[in-house]
Amino acid sequence: MHRLTWQQRLSRFDVKASPYLYISPFFILFAVVGLFPLAYTAWVSMHEWHLIGGQGAFVGLQNFTDVLGQPRFTVALRNTFSIFLLSSVPQVIAAIVIAYALDTNLRARTFWRMGVLLPYVVAPVAVSLIFSKLFADESGMLNALLGAVGIDGIGWHSSAFASHVAISTMVNFRWTGYNTLIFLAAMQAIPRELYEAAIVDGAARWRTFFSITIPMLRPTIIFVVITSTIGGLQIFDEPRMYDTLGLGGPDRQWMTLTMYIYELGWGTQMNFGRAAAVSWLLFLIIVAIGLVNFAITRRIASSGTKGARK
Repeated sequence: MHRLTWQQRLSRFDVKASPYLYISPFFILFAVVGLFPLAYTAWVSMHEWHLIGGQGAFVGLQNFTDVLGQPRFTVALRNTFSIFLLSSVPQVIAAIVIAYALDTNLRARTFWRMGVLLPYVVAPVAVSLIFSKLFADESGMLNALLGAVGIDGIGWHSSAFASHVAISTMVNFRWTGYNTLIFLAAMQAIPRELYEAAIVDGAARWRTFFSITIPMLRPTIIFVVITSTIGGLQIFDEPRMYDTLGLGGPDRQWMTLTMYIYELGWGTQMNFGRAAAVSWLLFLIIVAIGLVNFAITRRIASSGTKGARK
């Protein structure tokens, strides 16, 4: 039996091991800055842990029980989902429509494509400060416009729903352009022969949009929906900067879960144990909703593929 030489063994090992070595830096970095903090947060959540005093006694799931019994946790959870739905759903729809418009034969297409990304470049703090003035209760531009047409001003900071609409508008302003470019790149990958064949058959523009563009965008829609879910449930900058105090309103009417985590860990309580417990609850919520979104969008995609085959 022919025995391999040392160089042949080294060459074979190199072929097998090289792909793993090339991708290992990412996984090593992810383990250090991702998995380790996640596991350490779970450890902290099961202890009495003060910001100044440090680690205390082991309490098991007591921090989770205490947090779930707090009314502010329920309020923060409600606010988070409300802002998430008001921002993510219109954002995805608007991004698809704008991307479809940019995919047509517009003049100065490069200018318009760069323009939709400009809000994403603006710092979140600057966006929050500008929009907090636009949505001010007494001196805001929107209330001034409403007063000019004889409509009473809206309490953008006193009403929970109105504050959620204002914060969602900030989120949509920043992220719609970013998602638009993702959809635009996916649209440009659609074969133009499909559109040409549809036009020859007499299909209108709206028909090609719903029969060709949307079905071909299903994988991209799945990606955008999942990433929007992850980002939308972790919103912090916009509600934090919506007023000067940064507490989520006097009645915490726009305080999100991330703001509640900040309040528990670095606010008056300085209770890292409870803050870590809320962090893990938020993590589990994001994972659960992400799996549900993935299952729903995958089923829609598979049903569309089966319909196309028939």
